[in-house]
Parts: sequence; structure tokens; C-alpha cells
Amino acid sequence: MPIVRLIDGVNELVGRVVSVVALLFAVIIIYDVFMRYVLGQPTRWAFDVTKQLYGFYFIMLGGYALRHQSHVRVDLLTSRMGPTLRRWTEVVGYVIFFFPFAWIFARRSWDFAMTSWNQGELTYGAVQLPVYPLKMAMFVAAVLLLIQGVSEVLKLILNRAPHIPDSEVLDVR
Repeated sequence: MPIVRLIDGVNELVGRVVSVVALLFAVIIIYDVFMRYVLGQPTRWAFDVTKQLYGFYFIMLGGYALRHQSHVRVDLLTSRMGPTLRRWTEVVGYVIFFFPFAWIFARRSWDFAMTSWNQGELTYGAVQLPVYPLKMAMFVAAVLLLIQGVSEVLKLILNRAPHIPDSEVLDVR
């Protein structure tokens, strides 16, 4: 399944690269706290920069989280189903709920980013930062989430989903 490996690989790479951003905004926060409380010279830019970095970090990890089945799941019904029925129930769920949401998210975030780009939108904080890179990241994140959904559905259809066992597990307690 080369397409599945490609999609999973892209989201894995993005997830690992973006995780470094958490270190970056942690360092900036520590720097700001040190400047404010130790030296008595607060920064004007740290809050705005860390807010945008956190937004970027949070939004970009959606596809990575889906790849690792880390999104919140309410599997009250599917946990009681056999593997085959569970797989097909999840496929139907992706088709009915996930793909329409992901498509609308991608479409609307593209419009949102382009409006911001065309207006040269800036933040209104102490330091005026461009907003369009973060809004463009929303679009990229939506596309990554959408293609990861394709990968997950292919894994379900081909019976390669690691979170669903191939056969019934017997409870021998």
C-alpha cells in the first residue's frame, strides 16, 4: 500500500518536526518569565509569539494524532462489535462524518487564509505579527487531516487497521 505509507510517512514527519515547536515556545516562555521576574524587564513580543506558535503547534498535529488513533473516541457501541462489523462501521463513520467535516475545514480555512493574505492581516497585540502564516497552516493542517483520513479508511477496508484486531479476542477470566 504505497499511498498509505506515503500519507502516514508525511504525517509522521510533520508531527515530529512540529513537535520541536513545543520546545521553542517553552524556551520563549521561560525567557519571558526570567526577563519579567528576575530582571524586571518584561518582553513586549513573547506573549504574542508564543500564542501564535502554540496555535501552529496545536493545529498542525491533527493528522499525526489521527495516524496514531489519539483523537477522542466514543466507542461505546463499536467496542462491543466484532472486528468486521467494527471496521465497516468506522468506514461509514468516516464517509458520513469525517470526510464532509474535513472537506469543509479545508475549504473554509483556504478562504480564511486567502482573505488574511490579501488584507495583509496583522495581530493587534503589543507587536504586530502577520496572521496569514497561521491561517495558511490551518489549511495545510486540514489537508493533512483529510489525507490521513483517506489512509485510515484504506487501512480499514484492507483489514490493516492496527487498532482493530483481526479476530475476536476471547475473555478467559
